[in-house]
Amino acid sequence: MIRALRIVGATVAGLVVLSGCAGYRLGPTNGSTAGARSVEVTLFPNHTLEPRLSEPVAQALRKCLQQDGTFHLTTSGGADVVVTGQLTRYERVPVSFKPNDIITTRDYDVKLTAHVHAVDRGTGKVLMDRDVVGRSTVQNTTDLASAERQIAPLVAEDLARKITGYLVDGTW
Repeated sequence: MIRALRIVGATVAGLVVLSGCAGYRLGPTNGSTAGARSVEVTLFPNHTLEPRLSEPVAQALRKCLQQDGTFHLTTSGGADVVVTGQLTRYERVPVSFKPNDIITTRDYDVKLTAHVHAVDRGTGKVLMDRDVVGRSTVQNTTDLASAERQIAPLVAEDLARKITGYLVDGTW
């Protein structure tokens, strides 16, 4: 009797564990076949006052698209989807201040805005035309410019993850 209850308990526990994973899927989330369409990412011109942002953004976006697997990344013409854009705004917003000094900032929220445009090359249909914001937090140090240079890849990575999400989960 006790052995039968243990077997039933183990079976129920196993079913509960397996049912927790029922909503997960492998591969693209928009129903398309992985790698069936190709994408080309152009270098985004930098229209902000912060230099050297275009390359980290392009590199991070290409990496995110490769890791996602929904699209096949191409480097020269002939891609199904062409992603262009421009970096339009870079801002540093204070988020916390030193405990005994309400004027001196302790942490900044760094935001990078890009206007992203994606087009289906075959049909000319606009797949995405929107502003996307990437952000990260940086501590105020004696050399804030150096700290911002070090955080640029993190902001670019956050921006790339969001752009990839919009491309992959688009309703087109």
